[in-house]
Amino acid sequence: MKIKILTAAISLSLVACVTTTADQSAEKILDDNYSNNKSVAAAKEVKTIAIAKAVALKESLSANNDLLITLEQIMSDPDWMGRSPQSWYWGDDNQTIFYKQKRAGSPLSDLYRQATLDREAEKVKLAQMHVVSDRNAQRNKANTHEVYTFEGNVFVKELASLDVQQLTYTSAYEYSTMFLNNGNVAYRVGNKFFEHDLSSNKIIELANLQLKKDPKDSEESQSYIASEQHDLIAYVALQKRNSELRKNQQEKLKAQNATLTKSDFYLGDNKRINHASLSPNGDKLIVSISSGESSQADSDTMPNYIADDGHIKAEKVRQRVADNRQYNDELFLLDLKSGQKFPLSYEVLPGADEDVLTSVKTENYQREGKVYQSKKSPRNIHVMQANSPIQWHENGKQVAVLLEAWDNKDRWLTTVNLMENKLESQHRLHDDAWINWSFNEFGWLKGDNTLYYLSEETGYSHLYSKNLIGKAKQLTRGQFEISDVSLTQDKSRFVFKANKKHPGIYEIYQVDIKSGQFSALTDLGGMNDYALSPDDSTLLIEHSTVAMPPELYVKALKDDATAIRLTHTVSEKFLSMPWTAPSVVAVPSSYQDEPVYSRVYLPKDYDKTADKNRAVMFSHGAGYLQNSHLGWSGYFREYMFHSMLVQQGYVVIDMDYRASAGYGRDWRTAIYRHMGKPEVQDMRDGVNWLVDNANVDRQRIGTYGGSYGGFLTLMSMFTQPDLFQSGSALRLVSDWAYYNHGYTSNILNTPGDDAIAYERSSPIYFAEGLEKPLLINAPMVDDNVFFQDTVRLVQRLIELEKQNFETAIYPVEPHGFVQPSSWLDEYRRIYKLFENTL
Repeated sequence: MKIKILTAAISLSLVACVTTTADQSAEKILDDNYSNNKSVAAAKEVKTIAIAKAVALKESLSANNDLLITLEQIMSDPDWMGRSPQSWYWGDDNQTIFYKQKRAGSPLSDLYRQATLDREAEKVKLAQMHVVSDRNAQRNKANTHEVYTFEGNVFVKELASLDVQQLTYTSAYEYSTMFLNNGNVAYRVGNKFFEHDLSSNKIIELANLQLKKDPKDSEESQSYIASEQHDLIAYVALQKRNSELRKNQQEKLKAQNATLTKSDFYLGDNKRINHASLSPNGDKLIVSISSGESSQADSDTMPNYIADDGHIKAEKVRQRVADNRQYNDELFLLDLKSGQKFPLSYEVLPGADEDVLTSVKTENYQREGKVYQSKKSPRNIHVMQANSPIQWHENGKQVAVLLEAWDNKDRWLTTVNLMENKLESQHRLHDDAWINWSFNEFGWLKGDNTLYYLSEETGYSHLYSKNLIGKAKQLTRGQFEISDVSLTQDKSRFVFKANKKHPGIYEIYQVDIKSGQFSALTDLGGMNDYALSPDDSTLLIEHSTVAMPPELYVKALKDDATAIRLTHTVSEKFLSMPWTAPSVVAVPSSYQDEPVYSRVYLPKDYDKTADKNRAVMFSHGAGYLQNSHLGWSGYFREYMFHSMLVQQGYVVIDMDYRASAGYGRDWRTAIYRHMGKPEVQDMRDGVNWLVDNANVDRQRIGTYGGSYGGFLTLMSMFTQPDLFQSGSALRLVSDWAYYNHGYTSNILNTPGDDAIAYERSSPIYFAEGLEKPLLINAPMVDDNVFFQDTVRLVQRLIELEKQNFETAIYPVEPHGFVQPSSWLDEYRRIYKLFENTL
């Protein structure tokens, strides 16, 4: 497997961390932090000179208390920290890797080549980019050639000689390249599919998908006066007759002359093609279409007040979940040889007509004094929005399609019976809450009739196989999650990432399909992502720890092999800073058996007998995201900010509250129909842990977070006003009815079906509970969480005559801030809030 594109965080660090259990005290955590700096690599396998240097630097910094961390430094352009490898992949020879690295002070990136036995990388020249930009390449069955696109043109590379042949040289954009089983190359241009004969260079159009009605089926209906015109005026009648003669003649010519293409497929007016997948035999297409209506709202716009021409620029924005239209994919099998189009009905799917929202609608009806009558009716179903939701068997005689219900409660893994032109359900995954948008990988095993797939049906993502006429077989099991599955070339083993050792440690594993033997391929600790070399002999690994940046390593799959570090991107300036490494603590929960894993930052001179500490709780964004893992976090600015706070005597905690990723299905869905309640309960447990274990004054704790974290700041301060003394909500969500459909309807259904869930989950309904100082930080050109969320909340607070809130606006910033000046202003205000209130 050549590709595993996982963008690394652009941040770097030095110090190591330890994981602690719930009963460990703050002193023990602190001692472990400062006595274990030899675990910077967090792995017995990693042996490099760079790590030894890092340890020496850490030891010298421990004695140096003069280096102060400043907001001006940590909120400046992050290029000063170093620029981590991104978009990394294997070369064709199994001994070379490629990665991109951002240029310092520039938005541009360069591509680098590095041999696995070398320590130096070389920049790829622009003139040679087409030769090596083959990370999406597809190989032929003989494994002698690969096909790929570069800047919209098609290239074929002979793997033995590395000779490259350019097949197209056009301004059109070719994509979806593949080798057909006859040895020819196929690719797509717009809605047309082509086959390129490598022997004769002849190009054949396989299919032309037209988004209009079939002319044969469109009998024009005439008004009375039009009909009268044809009857009374001979000239008009003659023109119609001549037009029909020419049309009939052209149809006869296409039917009888073999040199003309007969590839037109008419899919109807006002339609949009969502997916189209060509068979490896080049003889069939699976196509899904839906209404062509825009997903953007018809009336709403987002004003940009700082446009380059000095005028106010209005940009259309996406629809809200409250006004999003339901949609249903139509699925077709196209026979490219006969020209026939076969609709694939969803009626055969188990549960396709169930009323899965009966209990939800009944509760909402009862509130209105009404009675809900449940009845069966066809559900809206579509091809799942996942990577490669249509998978052909390499023989071209079998195809699998992953489908999902619009109501988010069901996923079906199906196959298409190509003899009878109909769908057949192979596996139904039902979830009373919602189907996860992760863990939807699937494909074909060796032979003609066996699928593999991931499923959360046991509560955790695991790997299964299923013969088309048999029962499913579970290949992995346990309280951990599997993802990023690769099938080896000989189709005898799966390689994947899993957090088997600890919820926050992700290693690479393999399982033998026949024997079921499960074994670890890495023991590096921290976070590890990977790509298999094309010959399945070596792993390319992106490795990080809680305080070590993502870097690239290689490791042979042999048991006794050592991981070798290839890249060193951390800057000396960054290495010189006295960052504080957080420990990952299992905070006991008052609401379930499982603890709430949290990152805890403690001052170096912590003393439980001294005056009580002040503390800050950070809440990560996205909701379904894991931040208290033992790898490097994408919240690198927050990591540095927390180090600055700790340097000034604060304690900081960062919790993976319920709803976070990495802890299984039940943890993920704990917020179903009531966002903000379980999370705030967990935040209270975190406060109690700080008071009981870190010598923190309960009356000197503040909180902050952005996006989902901003939402939790509001919910905690509005519904539990005694919990924090102050808080800052960044790019906040105040009313979930105004957020997008794809995210929100999973968790809260839709406002039309479940108004109760939206009202008890939206902070704007609880604004009267605000008692402590609140800082609202809002970007104005945010097309993710609209600025309107802030405007409506502020107006609500004004009408409630609340006095203890302030709002800072950022006119040029989107949801994720970009400008260093904005980052600095935002965090100066947050810091000032805590200094003044804690």
